[in-house]
Amino acid sequence: MRTWKNFCFSLLLTGSLAGAVSAQVTQTADQTQPKAEATTGPVATVDQAIDRVIAREHDEVATIRRFTPVIETYIQDMKPDKEMGSVPVRDHYFLGQADLSKSIVDHSMLNSKKAKFDAINPLAHLTGMFGSSYVPEGFLQMVYLDSNGLDRQHYQFDYVRREFLGEVRCVVFDLTPLPKSGKGRFKGRIWAEDQNYTIVRFNGVYTPVAGINGFNLHFDSWRLNVQPGLWLPAYVFSQESDLKDFLGGHVRFKSQTRLWGYDLKNVGRQEEFSEMTVESPNAIQDQAAPQDRSPIEAQREWQHQAEVNVIERLQRIGLLAPPGDIDKVLETVVNNIEVTNNLDVEPDVHCRVLLTGTIEMFSIGHTIVLSRGLLDVLPDEASLATMLAQELADIIVTKPSTDQWGFNDTTTVTAVEAMSHFTFRDSPEQIHLASEKALELLKNSPYKDKLGSAGLFLKQLDADSKALPALINPRLGNRISLADQLTSSAPALDQAKIDQISALPMGARVKLDPWSDHVELIKAKPVPLLSAREKMPFEVTPFMPFLTRYQKPGSGVTADPAKADLAKKDLQQQQPQQQP
Repeated sequence: MRTWKNFCFSLLLTGSLAGAVSAQVTQTADQTQPKAEATTGPVATVDQAIDRVIAREHDEVATIRRFTPVIETYIQDMKPDKEMGSVPVRDHYFLGQADLSKSIVDHSMLNSKKAKFDAINPLAHLTGMFGSSYVPEGFLQMVYLDSNGLDRQHYQFDYVRREFLGEVRCVVFDLTPLPKSGKGRFKGRIWAEDQNYTIVRFNGVYTPVAGINGFNLHFDSWRLNVQPGLWLPAYVFSQESDLKDFLGGHVRFKSQTRLWGYDLKNVGRQEEFSEMTVESPNAIQDQAAPQDRSPIEAQREWQHQAEVNVIERLQRIGLLAPPGDIDKVLETVVNNIEVTNNLDVEPDVHCRVLLTGTIEMFSIGHTIVLSRGLLDVLPDEASLATMLAQELADIIVTKPSTDQWGFNDTTTVTAVEAMSHFTFRDSPEQIHLASEKALELLKNSPYKDKLGSAGLFLKQLDADSKALPALINPRLGNRISLADQLTSSAPALDQAKIDQISALPMGARVKLDPWSDHVELIKAKPVPLLSAREKMPFEVTPFMPFLTRYQKPGSGVTADPAKADLAKKDLQQQQPQQQP
């Protein structure tokens, strides 16, 4: 029987048989570790595939522990709702830098807490949903299948099938901890890509589920191929729909954990060095003609250098995305506003993307910064224009000063120091003046007839502000201000109306490369909603990335010169549909 099962598996791997085969592998004296000869060469049997997966996972864990990425976890507590199914009632936000070699989040960016996650459950010391205490280090643990080691001695492997995750073909196994295999073992399903047999996804729970310190939570963990042969944790979705605590209370929540900033030590350096050119002596001499600067020019240069200092530091510590196509989309909208208002702002206004999932925006000199979280939930271009008009008005009217950042030491901070060191918040007076100017700009802009959707977005934001303060309250910049004139002219907020899209779910717009920190707009087709429950404004949803194998830029994929224009068209869609 074993020979027949192995033969079937071999045929499946070569594509000659499209059927489901189940092969159970249990512990024997000679099966506790992968055989050396089975970890290289072609894979033709179930046993060989399992050996390869085990060996590769050991290497993968050792590789993962080399990195110190930024880690962000956002959690929404949910409650049942007759109309919407479930709705958020409270939220929690954690941001830190993970030292994966020590399995810790070393000094959270939002506070000075440092804790080791070993033997710590994500949800501990429960006293009912509203008394629950989330342990962010527990969500970090979910990037590991089994931090104690994956082997046959502790697990039973059941082959399920082949399956594509995006364009990556995988072999799928169900894992079950063997009796007396110890605590903290994984129970669930794994997907391993079929070239090197790296586990790229695992979905399940650590056992036992309940313990004296709390609960282990169900999770779905994804790895991305960020460099040749290198797969790194990028996304973790966790959810409990009706977990009962020790006192009989109900725990219902959804969470997203994201990791990025894996290559922070090389941010900008490779590109800068490769773009350096050596001019001829004559050219250098011609460019070096002496010219003194006036006091006004010196002041402008000082402020510009201060702006550059801040932007460079935020990028190097993993809080700001490198320049990219999304910036061009934002700058196109800003230009539309400037042209129709006969504005000539000098120097030119640029836009950048803050990588955090919080909803906030701010200006640094002549650079407008919008957060990834804000871009994710904006329903259309008019709403985006409203956000940009607010910050453009801030630059024009209040002219936020950057003088304090002109000294280089003031911006030389680490990632864990940045959130408490930098602040770009305006005073209430500045926000009021900018809001008035922003309305004036919008009334003369190409978006003047579409501001009802922007007002609807502001209404939805206001309606959810009490339930989602961790998402809506800014960390570095300004909260989205509510303009009475926009909200009063907007239609009434109707959650049951399918064709009224006031805001999108989290993650609906922006895709983040965890290695390089580059961002781009998601190219997903709009999906017609089947019910009002699918609207989910500002809500956490599962991750379903389209997995691809790493391909070096310029090595066969032709860049699309109209990429920014196509991305802009995505934002222009104002149909009763929603990005998945």
